[in-house]
Amino acid sequence: MKSWLLSFSAMLRAVSTLVLWLAGLGLVTMTIIVAYQVFMRFVMNNSPSWTEGAAIMLMSWFIFLGAAVGVREKFHMGFDVLLYALPPSAKPWLRGFSDMAIFAFAFGMVWYGGELALRGWSVRIPVLGLPQTFTYLPIVVSGALMCLFATERFLLRLAGERVDDDALEPSVSEA
Repeated sequence: MKSWLLSFSAMLRAVSTLVLWLAGLGLVTMTIIVAYQVFMRFVMNNSPSWTEGAAIMLMSWFIFLGAAVGVREKFHMGFDVLLYALPPSAKPWLRGFSDMAIFAFAFGMVWYGGELALRGWSVRIPVLGLPQTFTYLPIVVSGALMCLFATERFLLRLAGERVDDDALEPSVSEA
């Protein structure tokens, strides 16, 4: 069980790193697009119509992807204030409840975001020519990643790993 958990955790660590890089690339790309739009508008007096729509879409992607990475790295959603007020024995219970709440919320993102994405397939975004599904897809992808990351912590906790410590990465030990 622990070797499977080690492989699962290592895979999710790699996925998280890749997603973080994609979010960073999206941020840089959006910045370049906005700079291009400003240059074209104020210097060339010929603003392209696609830049605003592309920048907004990229922004939604990197925000949602970054939120998913934040869940894995424990920078997102928690009961940190209560952790200081309650005894240390309450920490795993609060973190476990937090993981379940994150999973439930993320599952709702997948479910309802998926409905929006499916409904938007036949509608086109005028300036980009893409299906409106691409507007809602970051919600679905981020929700699925959050579900995976919350499940990882839940399984590690069940296996007796110390995932509730302040370390960023769980230390899955071979026993």
